[in-house]
Amino acid sequence: MKHVLLVGNGFVGKCAAEMFRMNGWRVTTVNRTGMADEHADVGSENSLQKLKNRIEKPTHVVHCASASGGGVETYQQVYLDGCCNLAELFPSIPILFTSSTSVYPQTDGTCVDENSLTVLDRETGKILLEAEAAILKSNGIVARLAGIYGNGRSYLLKKFLSGEASMEEGGERILNHIHQWDAASAIVHLLDRADARGEIYNVCDSSPKSQIETYRELARIFEKPLPPSASRKLNSKRGWSHKAVSNAKLVSTGWRPKYESFTEAAAEVSLTL
Repeated sequence: MKHVLLVGNGFVGKCAAEMFRMNGWRVTTVNRTGMADEHADVGSENSLQKLKNRIEKPTHVVHCASASGGGVETYQQVYLDGCCNLAELFPSIPILFTSSTSVYPQTDGTCVDENSLTVLDRETGKILLEAEAAILKSNGIVARLAGIYGNGRSYLLKKFLSGEASMEEGGERILNHIHQWDAASAIVHLLDRADARGEIYNVCDSSPKSQIETYRELARIFEKPLPPSASRKLNSKRGWSHKAVSNAKLVSTGWRPKYESFTEAAAEVSLTL
């Protein structure tokens, strides 16, 4: 039986664990809080070694632990140290790391794919790229996730419904999203493919939309007015960007998102907020 060690039992990790089990995999979840099958700190080699000694050897590994809003030091421990530790302790075992499409710094509205420029000024972005490099060096898989939303979670939709949302200037900036269940299905799909190893994949829906397009559709669905314009939010931890992320490479492997766009899922998600 395939046995996946799933590090990070959070918003996406719980969905992925459920999907793996539905597909006949044995799953061992692990996180730092103990709200999982096992407890371990992915940033500590000693902690992971103890975990390795007490569980059955996995056939696959997923790193989808989150820095949970932390700064540079947390990024270093969770992402870079975590990826390096997993690659060292589980050599020759396929590892999938959930990175972020925030590594693309483009601000001109261009369409980006896995070969696009990822030169970053932000230290957190540089750490993500180093973590990706460690996984690719071990012949693992990098899944760059767009903005994640789903049941009980959508900052954009919550702000819109409460009347607190605003558009950046004319609303031209493109938004890139992925539903939590679509993110989970991509993780399961990619980890089960030998030809995905050593590759990077963008995990996003098929219809990136500008802010104005998104809010116009939300206004229609919920019969609410468009948000007012405001200045650009340039101080985000992830940085300010304006690009359309392509999922063509992932789609070419046979994966399809259930939700082709954020607005397609908005009515359903609104019931859980």
